Amino acid sequence: MLIFGFVELSGLILLSVQAHVPQLKPPKCNMATDGEKCEEAKGVRSLIVFVALYLVALGSGCVKPNMIAHGADQFNIQTKKLSTYFNAAYFAFSVGELIALTLLIWIQTHAGMYVGFGLSAAAMAMGLITLVSGTLYYRNKHPQGSIFTPIAQVLVAAILKRKQTCPSNPNSNCSMLQTQRFRFLDKACIKNDGNNRRKESPWRLCSVSQVEKVKILIAVIPVFGCTIVFNTILAQLQTFSVQQGSAMDTQLTNSLHIPPASLQSIPYIMLIFILPLYHKFFVPFATNITGHESGISPLQRIGSGLFLATFSMISAAVMEKKRRESALHSGKTISIFWITPQFLIFGLSEMLTAVGLIEFFYKQSLNRMQSFFTAITYCSYSFGFYLSSVLVSLVNKITSASSNAGGWLSYNDLNKNRLDLFYWLLAVLSFLNFVNYLFWARWHSHHSSLPPQPAALSKDGGYENIP
Repeated sequence: MLIFGFVELSGLILLSVQAHVPQLKPPKCNMATDGEKCEEAKGVRSLIVFVALYLVALGSGCVKPNMIAHGADQFNIQTKKLSTYFNAAYFAFSVGELIALTLLIWIQTHAGMYVGFGLSAAAMAMGLITLVSGTLYYRNKHPQGSIFTPIAQVLVAAILKRKQTCPSNPNSNCSMLQTQRFRFLDKACIKNDGNNRRKESPWRLCSVSQVEKVKILIAVIPVFGCTIVFNTILAQLQTFSVQQGSAMDTQLTNSLHIPPASLQSIPYIMLIFILPLYHKFFVPFATNITGHESGISPLQRIGSGLFLATFSMISAAVMEKKRRESALHSGKTISIFWITPQFLIFGLSEMLTAVGLIEFFYKQSLNRMQSFFTAITYCSYSFGFYLSSVLVSLVNKITSASSNAGGWLSYNDLNKNRLDLFYWLLAVLSFLNFVNYLFWARWHSHHSSLPPQPAALSKDGGYENIP
């Protein structure tokens, strides 16, 4: 974590230097007036920019999931404090996002990009110093190799022994696993009778914990998949909704205008206020009703967030129709505050889904899987934004072919587009995604509630307790 923290810090420093030194930048140019005359960064200039960006991406991608998992490792997995930690971690994340989307943007606009990158580097350096200062007090887990090798070993062993049967007698050579799902993987634990004196290869005989890890990984994939559509909606709030705001009245006072890009800070402002209230009031209230230490289970929390995301898109569709009709029929631009409900609803949705997903993955994982499962959470963001691009292209292609007026999103002018219909499409997809999630959440809860087996045979023939 420290290594990649310094990698990210190096990228931020490089960006700050590149933005400050004139020799490392192309000549100043106004894209609005000069257009094609602007000189593109090439050669060393371009190389520095891309190296810096990739350093930041690599460092951030490795630090974030490990940071959350490392913090959670300081608690017992069954303690109530673990849920509190995830709420606190996301609260800190929201504060950082809010500062980046408001104060940092203002500083970059008025003082220069290099100042913004420099402040980001300074904040990163302070964070690393704070992290290092607590080294003596951390509960650390020693590295134990790649998680992908044991997964591959289980799959290979199960395939090689696919023709064998796993008897139900616990005194046999077949491991009695904790869960009854994906029984075909149990064959990876069958010990051949003819090889009692010779130790079998780890690619032919696996332990109970190895098989259980693969089962858990397969079981959480459907839940992970259901959050991709959720992040596709997030992508719309960061793109089309900002474009919506640009076509509306941004005036707050005679001299103060609201930058449309700052609308992205609304969910994080809401999260900063809602998260403490959620933990202080809702969790104790729900605990008295459900008996669950977190008020509601992580799966219930994710489902609630996915359900609310649908209403975020419904609100966006209704407001876009109102904005478009007002602009076309009366020539008026309505206030930008009309689109704040979609951001507020999604902020509440994100609080439930994002934190619930992190908590769910962490509690599902066995030893050595915590960081990997936390990283999967961030993969959902990537897939969601990629699906957003594919969906926009696909909708444009289909609607352009079926109409002579062009696609729903073909024009740069929002008044000519049918963004409201696209939002309705996302609302339908979000609701169908929620229904799909209910099926998989119920399936997962049913199979996870099976009573654990007391023991299982290990590689050497002895019984191995399942953690």
